[in-house]
Amino acid sequence: MPFDLDILKTHYETLAQRVEKAKAILGRPLTLSEKILFSHLHTDSPLADYKRGKDYVFFAPDRVAMQDATAQMALLQFMTCGRDKVAVPSTVHCDHLILAKEGADKDLRIALDENEEVYQFLADVSNKYGIGFWKPGAGIIHQVVLENYAFPGGMMIGTDSHTPNAGGLGMLAIGVGGADAVDVMVGMGWELKMPKLIGVKLTGSMSGWTSSKDVILKVAGILTVNGGTGAIVEYFGEGAKALSCTGKGTICNMGAEIGATTSTFGYDESMSRYLRSTGRAEVADLADSVAAHLTGDAACYEAPEKYFDQVIEIDLSTLEPHVNGPYTPDLAWPISKFAQAVKENGYPQKLEVGLIGSCTNSSYEDLDRAASLARQAVVKKLKTKAEFTVTPGSEQIRFTVARDGQLEAFEQMGGVVLANACGPCIGQWQRHTDDPNRANSIITSFNRNFSKRNDGNPQTRSFVASPEIVTALAIAGDLTFNPLTDTLINEDGEAVRLDPPVGVELPVKGFAVEDLGYQEPAKDGSEVTIQVNPTSDRLQLLSPFEPITHHQLQHLRLLIKAKGKCTTDHISMAGPWLVYRGHLENISNNCFIGAVNYYNDKTNHVANYVNGDASYMPVPDSARKYKAAGIGTVVFGEQNYGEGSSREHAAMEPRYLGVKAVIVKSFARIHETNLKKQGMLAFTFANVEDYDLVRQDDTISIRGFDDMAPGQSLTVILHHADGTEASFEVNHTYNEAQIAWIRSGSALNKIREELLEA
Repeated sequence: MPFDLDILKTHYETLAQRVEKAKAILGRPLTLSEKILFSHLHTDSPLADYKRGKDYVFFAPDRVAMQDATAQMALLQFMTCGRDKVAVPSTVHCDHLILAKEGADKDLRIALDENEEVYQFLADVSNKYGIGFWKPGAGIIHQVVLENYAFPGGMMIGTDSHTPNAGGLGMLAIGVGGADAVDVMVGMGWELKMPKLIGVKLTGSMSGWTSSKDVILKVAGILTVNGGTGAIVEYFGEGAKALSCTGKGTICNMGAEIGATTSTFGYDESMSRYLRSTGRAEVADLADSVAAHLTGDAACYEAPEKYFDQVIEIDLSTLEPHVNGPYTPDLAWPISKFAQAVKENGYPQKLEVGLIGSCTNSSYEDLDRAASLARQAVVKKLKTKAEFTVTPGSEQIRFTVARDGQLEAFEQMGGVVLANACGPCIGQWQRHTDDPNRANSIITSFNRNFSKRNDGNPQTRSFVASPEIVTALAIAGDLTFNPLTDTLINEDGEAVRLDPPVGVELPVKGFAVEDLGYQEPAKDGSEVTIQVNPTSDRLQLLSPFEPITHHQLQHLRLLIKAKGKCTTDHISMAGPWLVYRGHLENISNNCFIGAVNYYNDKTNHVANYVNGDASYMPVPDSARKYKAAGIGTVVFGEQNYGEGSSREHAAMEPRYLGVKAVIVKSFARIHETNLKKQGMLAFTFANVEDYDLVRQDDTISIRGFDDMAPGQSLTVILHHADGTEASFEVNHTYNEAQIAWIRSGSALNKIREELLEA
């Protein structure tokens, strides 16, 4: 029986009434995104015509999903709230802590041993508080959610930036920080600024080498990494209906790379087929009964310019396969122009590794199409020139493609099957290389390709493409190979061409699995005990943050003025640091070590003035030295600061180390929210050119904090070492409730106060 079926029955029985009420009050047709938003309003936000991009609104998501790296901090926070059980269905998925090295079986055994303490903690907390627990090896959170929990018309939040993957099944699924998850798990409203709407109309149909991945690679090239910030991307049109459900999921998943709040598609036959194929026929029947309310109204799609804030149109019939990168997922190259780009930009032409799978592209359809190329390589006597790895998205996927022969095809062409986990996609990869600092090229079907993300080497040029293109280029071992037009020389010296990939959307024999890897929580968790060793270097109980005061905002010091792109990977690296995600003190030793210092173009090398003259040291050391001396610090940054992962560690670490304010040209949505949740000041320059005024040896004061109010700017004063001063205005987006978080020290502190009062 599907998970939470009784809850889903209630949801669908009342959906039509909720949607029609919203349409009556708003007096207009509604997009799908609006139907889901207005039918999920929390009681703290009465039904009204909230203004997009302006009004803050409280929502009541249907469920919460957490991956193991972020769940540790989320659950450590939840444990302090005094609840006996989560208020909404919630799950934990152990997918981030498995290091990819030798292959699935061996890597999983090592992970179970090395992470035993963390896995046991997550299992115990889940068992005690009514949270579903997916064991290591069960699969990647987003694939498991799509297979088991996602449902059309629903709303969920997840502590991972690629939570929008569930939009492939018609949800609004939004990536958040752990503190946001705590809001929902304790039964409070979850706050979000009413998103703007971007409509993407898809016409025509794909064929040959083009796949759903190419849609989002194209969109990323159009909108760039921050073009979707503060917006939901809603796909529609006949081309959208022609895509598979999992193909839709791929597009929504990688929508995180354009900064979008989330992405979604209207309910259609492909979603119904997927629900039935994954054992959820009852859910499909319920959705079919209210199908008209699970997509946008016809008028919205007939005249999209009237109902969306921005409209993009893409003809799938003419869409080329794309390769995006390196270093950023929005540098989009059509395959016909990619070879020229490789040569003109000096990208290493030899391809060293091709990696397929991950949460973005590990569906049955993805692997079946890629496997068709692997079979061709064997039949046509092509020896794979690059290392090749396959990461199944879930145990259900792995078991099914093992049964149906796709895994054997990959192994016959020399591929290595990795564990059902994130692995190389998030830097959990012990790469086989003779020189970890050599300039080189890799290509993946993942979603993110920031510098050093996959293997820690800043000289690795990482490119993103569909599984089909990745497989073809791995066979060629050459980035300039265009499989649509070029030939390869096989072992017999013959010139051969790869035929376009073929594959089926869903397994003809149905999905199969022996052990999903799911552990149901205790019905009564009162007897379950949770042990955290006080000497552990992996787990550490949390102490509440102290509120910021006006006095603390005078004569601050600069911790770092970050230059250029400063993502959450730069602020709090993943990879080997994942082991400390449950220990705030230890993981703070990676704070800003990847950010580039404006004043010397170096990473992890900043000036500290505690002793008067400048003394250069690593960023965390400087922060700890200032903190020990009772001196608060400020961080300055540029555009789209905090782009990337939802990891709230990138906010908690600076907060723990004494940073009082982060002042930037613009923020990525999730990171700005995370800073607010942790009781920090997140400001933007009223004039972005004021970034240039900040000197390395300044002391900094912030005026207006005691009178801080929504919409009112504050003043920053730079006290220069030569005795002169400069001042400028900074803006913020805090509302009254968020200012209350600052006054309490954090949103969690405020929640605790309110629960105690209740």
